[in-house]
Formats: sequence, structure tokens, C-alpha cells
Amino acid sequence: MRRTNVIMKLRTWRGTPTFVFMVGTLALLSCMATLSKFDSLKTSVISDTFCNQDRPVIASSTASQMKLTLETVVQKIQQEIIHARDLPNASSSGLRYNVFLADILGLIESVQPSLQRNELGGVHPLSRSKQQSDEPAEYFLIEEIRKYVRIKPNRLGKQNFMGANGTFTSIGHACFAMKDDLEEYMDYDIGEICKDDWKLAQKLMVHGCDPLPRRRCLSVAPKLYTKPFPINESMWRLPDDRNVRWSGYRCKSFTCLASNTTRKGFFKCADCFNLTDHEMPRWIKPVYQDPNSNLTADILITEVLALMPGEIRIGLDFSVGIGTFAARMRGFNVTVVSATINLGAPFNEMIALRGLVPLYLTVNQRLPFFDNTLDLIHTTRFLDGWIDFMLLDFVLYDWDRVLRPGGLLWIDSFFCLKEDLADYLEAFNMLRYKKHKWIVIPKLDKDVEEVFFSAVLEKPPRPFR
Repeated sequence: MRRTNVIMKLRTWRGTPTFVFMVGTLALLSCMATLSKFDSLKTSVISDTFCNQDRPVIASSTASQMKLTLETVVQKIQQEIIHARDLPNASSSGLRYNVFLADILGLIESVQPSLQRNELGGVHPLSRSKQQSDEPAEYFLIEEIRKYVRIKPNRLGKQNFMGANGTFTSIGHACFAMKDDLEEYMDYDIGEICKDDWKLAQKLMVHGCDPLPRRRCLSVAPKLYTKPFPINESMWRLPDDRNVRWSGYRCKSFTCLASNTTRKGFFKCADCFNLTDHEMPRWIKPVYQDPNSNLTADILITEVLALMPGEIRIGLDFSVGIGTFAARMRGFNVTVVSATINLGAPFNEMIALRGLVPLYLTVNQRLPFFDNTLDLIHTTRFLDGWIDFMLLDFVLYDWDRVLRPGGLLWIDSFFCLKEDLADYLEAFNMLRYKKHKWIVIPKLDKDVEEVFFSAVLEKPPRPFR
């Protein structure tokens, strides 16, 4: 309705001073141009330039200039209205152009609030000026962290081959709660040798500062690194001690780790480095808790592979160990990646020195595999009765994501309190997998207060939506 009134009043311009008409017309055009430019600017900023550190500055400057122009026009119209009111013997034409100017002023003032709201809202929050910035870099004092977490715009000013306008280097959300530890980790001289601080890095990862930022220093290596043993020897032979950095460990050699006289490493894997007596029989021969009974939670590799002959080719072992499961599967032409961390012993180095693939990964992180790609996921000695039910849900659904339809989930000797068993079994049942094997037996070394659970479950095919 207001626009109609303005148009009607424009027809009476002959009775108004030329200057007043020109000012009113200028104000109207300025209002329309501002809206048009801002819409174009907003689209450009959001879709293309928010990653570029130069363009947002220009865009912000343009918006500020438009805002200043509007304020100047408003001020001049207000002055003209006041001047016209003070004129003696105001004619009817003077009253008409006063009303006209008041309408134009109302239109401009209605635009101003939206311009002020969108002045900041159209720009990506990490691309604002430092005065208005809430970017993560401002939280840290160490310059290397600040440089790492800032957006890295593409040098050509357009999308790269991945469809992004820049690179967003990320860190774990818990890094902000561990600011002092992270700043200690990132305090180094660029291009020089890094500190031997793997234990600090693992502490950050385990407590949720995962992923860690990359560093621009050279990693510490063993002083006298020797060639690994040939693959036909390395699988069942302790590596050379000189190929490991032993800082942060109680034992300083593989011989110490393999002995039974010293408590060392992860308590669930205290005998893992005993290749002959402990590791070689695993998954090949069942281990009975009581020699006088047939109670065992062990499932053999041959039993699992017989479920799908020739179909199990690649998999993941999410456990704490030295890669023996992957070593055994290799003998059946199955490639398995071993995901673990170094809990009290150099598990990752041991896996690599055996000629297998270690994946240095905590339970906090999403698996770095694409959907429906793995034939098998195996886990033992890790996800047990300590794990929170909600966390177990997230972990299991992530495993389901990477398993292909028909893939196998092998839960190996999961143990928990008897009173918690029903809740844990419900978590596994939620996946609605086909049960090939399902074993629950008492854990005899704990006075029957704990139980073992093992299962081999098949992911069902699901229709596409």
C-alpha cells in the first residue's frame, strides 16, 4: 500500500522544487541498489569467498560503505523535512513533497535493520576481522597452533579439485580443555628435530584431543636404526632393539617384554611379546580355561573363514596386541590392518617390524575407511566391560558403517560383569546381525563374577532408500 502512495505522489512532482525531487529519487534508487548489491554480496561471500582472506575484507568494506551512504541520505532527508516545515506560508505542493520525503525515509529506515543484521551474518565466522573474530586460533598462545587451525584459502581464489574453496585443518574438541598440554606439544623450532614426546601426544589423543595438529619439525628416530628382518623371518622373531625409541617404557628391550619376570606393558597383553608360547597358538588352537572341561571362548580362524569360503579378503583388527591376528590371517591370504595404541609397550613398532600394517588409532575417532568396504572386523582385549554403553553404541554403528553387506563382525573374548551382560548383549543385538556363533561362558579366574562373550555376526543386506 505504501508503494502505491509513493507512485501517486510522484505524479505531482511538477509542483515541487527540482532539488527535492532529485533528493527523493536518489534516496529511492540508493535503497534499491543497496538491497540488490547486498543480496549479490551475501551470495558471493557464502558460496565462494568466505575461505579467502582477502575477499571478505573487501566485502565487509563494501557493506560498510553502503551503510554509510544510507545514513547520509537519511540525514539529508531529515534535514530537508525540518527545513520545509520552518518555511512560512507552506503551500500545498510543499506539504506534498514533505509527505513524499517522509515515505521515502520510512522505506530506507525499514532496510537499515536488515542490513545491520546481515553485515556480520553473511560472512563465515572464521573469516571475520580480528576485532570481530571468534576463530579457534585466538584461543591459543603458541603461534604454530594458531597458524595450523586457521583456514588455508586456495591460492587461485577458486574451488580446488575437491570442491572446496580452502583447507580446514582440524583438531579434536578436547584440545581446548588441554590447552597447556597442546601448547607444550606444539612448542618447537620449525625444521629442527622434534622433542621425544610421543607419550604426551598419546595422552592428548586418549583424552579426546584427537586428531592432533600436524607439526613442522623432524620426528625423532632411533639412533642406530638397522634394516628390518626379511618378511620370511620377521613374522615370528623378536625385532632388533635398536629399531625402537624406548623412552617412556618400563622395559628397554624386546627381551624384557618377552620375559615373565617383569610386569610390563598393557596388563591385558602382558604375554603378547612371548611369540613362541603365547602368540603362535592363538586362533589356531583353542585355549581351555579348565583342562578338565571344554569351556572356551576361543573361535578359530578356520571356523570363521569356512563360513564364507573365499569371501573374506580384507579386514580390521581393533585390539591391543602385536599384530598376531593379522599375521595369522596373512597365512590365509587375508590382509588385515591392526589398530592399536602404545599402552606401556611399543605395539605399533612391533607390528610394523613384523612386516604388518599398524594403524595408530584411539577409540575416540571415527574409522578412516569408507562405507561398506571391509569384509571383516575383529576385536579382542580392548572393548570390554569398562566401556560406556553410549560409547559402545557409537563404536558399533561406526563398525557397521564400514562393513560391507555380508561382512563379519568377530567379537573375541569380550568380558564383563555377569550383572552387565544382558545390557551389553542388547547393544550387540541392536545391529540385527545374523548369528553364526554366540558363546557365553563364565570367566573362572574371577570367581564366576565375570563372563566371557564371543560371537561371529554377519551384517545383513539392507535395501537402498
